[in-house]
Amino acid sequence: MGDAIEAENQQQPIIKNYNNKRSNKSPKILSDLNRPIKPTPLGEQSRAVRRQAFMVILANIGVLSSGMSLAIPTVILHQLESKDESVYLSHAQASWFAAINTLSCPLGGLLSGALLDRIGRKRTLYVLNVLGITAWILLATASVTNSESFYRQLLLSRFIIGIVMGLASAPAGVYAAEISLPKLRGILILGTSISVALGITVLYSIGFFIRNDFRLIALICAGYQITALLCVLPLQESHSWLLSKKRVEDAKKSLNFFRGLDKSPYITHPEVLEEFNSLEKSLNLREGERKPSFLSCLRLPEVYKPLIILMGLFAFQQLSGIFVVVVYAVQILRDADNSIDAFLCAVIIGTARVVTTCPMGIVLEKWGRRRAGIISTLGMGISMLLLAGCSWLKALQSIPYLSVVALVSFIVLSTLGLYTLPFFMISELFPQKVRGPASGLTVAVGMFFAFLCIKTYPEMKAAIGLGRSFVFFSTMSFLATLFIYWTLPETRRRTLLEIEEQFRSEKRREAPTELELQNVLAH
Repeated sequence: MGDAIEAENQQQPIIKNYNNKRSNKSPKILSDLNRPIKPTPLGEQSRAVRRQAFMVILANIGVLSSGMSLAIPTVILHQLESKDESVYLSHAQASWFAAINTLSCPLGGLLSGALLDRIGRKRTLYVLNVLGITAWILLATASVTNSESFYRQLLLSRFIIGIVMGLASAPAGVYAAEISLPKLRGILILGTSISVALGITVLYSIGFFIRNDFRLIALICAGYQITALLCVLPLQESHSWLLSKKRVEDAKKSLNFFRGLDKSPYITHPEVLEEFNSLEKSLNLREGERKPSFLSCLRLPEVYKPLIILMGLFAFQQLSGIFVVVVYAVQILRDADNSIDAFLCAVIIGTARVVTTCPMGIVLEKWGRRRAGIISTLGMGISMLLLAGCSWLKALQSIPYLSVVALVSFIVLSTLGLYTLPFFMISELFPQKVRGPASGLTVAVGMFFAFLCIKTYPEMKAAIGLGRSFVFFSTMSFLATLFIYWTLPETRRRTLLEIEEQFRSEKRREAPTELELQNVLAH
């Protein structure tokens, strides 16, 4: 008995020591076990996510026409300028055909701003698709006997499709931002950029197989636009817009639907009720302040600051040559390297853009908006310098497909930031009270720069040469890096109201770090 007690006493320090080591080595594990598990928000659960994603997909189907309209010049210009045709365009007329859609695009942007607030997100998409059908039919039925009538009808078609581009830039993104929670917002807003990139790729692919029948291509596009119009029918209007129009019951039905509940005019779930009350309170506060005009709102820091930032971002997007490469892809590839089928390269470029755009929601959530923009613009500048070198240095010209690799790299890197960010952040930075007109005005300015770049590119190439043109685009890309570094705010993991407050308070705040998020969860 005494031996047993002595053995037990000898083991006790060892057991105590072991327990101390456990407690010293794993306080974080123990605290994590004791911390209550936070349930997934209702709007982030699978049923709600499926509904939000499906509605955003339907909203973005018509947006593909923007990509198609951007890409169609590179596919059909060779036929439109061919003197073997019964009617054809001169070189100057062809440049107008390629660019005039971006000249009318600002009108579409301004119209989008007015329609978004007046008739809502869903009905704006109806207008977009009806105009798109009209434009493609005009292109398909252009005169085959009279050159002047042929040219005028082509310009009218492109002018209308430019309005469609302006209309398409904001509604789907604004809609996605309003129906989703912050964690999903980035991925859903990205649907617009994916749709534009997919539209470009689809048109390049059609052009690869149908190289000498632009009328058939236009009819295919018209048929697609009719399908897109039908896809708008089941769309559920944004609860944010419905509430702003005092349609309270419809807004409650919409919010219930997007949070995975039944479409009831009554909100019973406490989490959804809290979200609804917060949105209603925010709207009531704005209305109680006597709703000012858009011009008077321009004096507010939460309006003019994001307006300046996004206008600058759109300007650099165009001056860096992104849309020039899209519109003149086949022509640039023939000038830079005629050892490979230019149409096949265009398809590769389009596919690379789509593949890069799809994971952009994850990239932007992981890297943040600023880092993605900086990496993108630096890479674009380097790619354009490499293209310039391919046109000057024989050593680089001897490397097979180097120019193609440089151009694909430019497309991939631009998609990682400068091509995507302006359209992505247009739905994040503007406050609700001016989101419609401010988005329209921003897109209008961006498309005006697009018109200048696309229209003057052939003349610039003829005046200073292909290599120096690439150097100009490279310089603009590097300047865009500085602009993003100094002006672009980080919006990752912030609600739309927090972003608005950041501009209003005139105090820059960085996104919460992982440690800060852990502290918030702990308390």
